[in-house]
Amino acid sequence: MTAPPTTDEFLACVLARAIEGLGNVAVGTSSPVAATAALLIEEESQGRTRASILGSRRYNPFNDGGSEIHDRAAQGRIDAFFLGGGQIDGEGNINLVGTGSYPAVNTRFPGGYGSAFLYFLIPRVILFREEHSRRVLVPKVDFVSAPGTSPPSVHRTGGPHALVTKLCVMAFDRDAGRFRLQSLHPGVELEEVKEATGFDFEIPSEVPRTPPPGPARLALIRGVVRERVAETYPEFAATRIAAG
Repeated sequence: MTAPPTTDEFLACVLARAIEGLGNVAVGTSSPVAATAALLIEEESQGRTRASILGSRRYNPFNDGGSEIHDRAAQGRIDAFFLGGGQIDGEGNINLVGTGSYPAVNTRFPGGYGSAFLYFLIPRVILFREEHSRRVLVPKVDFVSAPGTSPPSVHRTGGPHALVTKLCVMAFDRDAGRFRLQSLHPGVELEEVKEATGFDFEIPSEVPRTPPPGPARLALIRGVVRERVAETYPEFAATRIAAG
């Protein structure tokens, strides 16, 4: 009998659905779940989707690291990218600088290097933060590292496409400038999401459940994808993905 998916396997499959059918998907550093999703889709598509993993020696075609990602994004050669945030608000703004009144922040985040640039240029940016709480999903970010929307006069080809957390998937409506609940993960109730979210979001009359990964996809993750992820994230592959 196949063991049920781990949390990371489940979330990797959720992220994978958001990039199906795309050509070039880039994943930043310290992003093992997103890397799993990208390598999974590359494997399933038999190379029609190309995954580029920063920090990898084998799956990283960038000779100049982050600078080359910026160049390719400006040329329209990256279709999707994953971003997180210390804070994310209902307008799709992300904060990667810190909490409190800048520059005297109370808590310092890693920094927003490249985030604003990529947020403006890459057509499909998937926001991913496993933690779903009012500490992270706030009414308004303390510092805007990258804005979710721009005035009509600003040329912008990219922006947020969806937000994935441990509780749900939210789609971003760029015209309305706000999130809409797309699906609830198995076992999660609507009231739980509302209670844990610091901003208002649209709720459809019927909210579907996020589908779990099928046996074939789960087997692929626990087999060849697990082996590929281990090249960049050995501990993650060994402890967070079940052996096939």
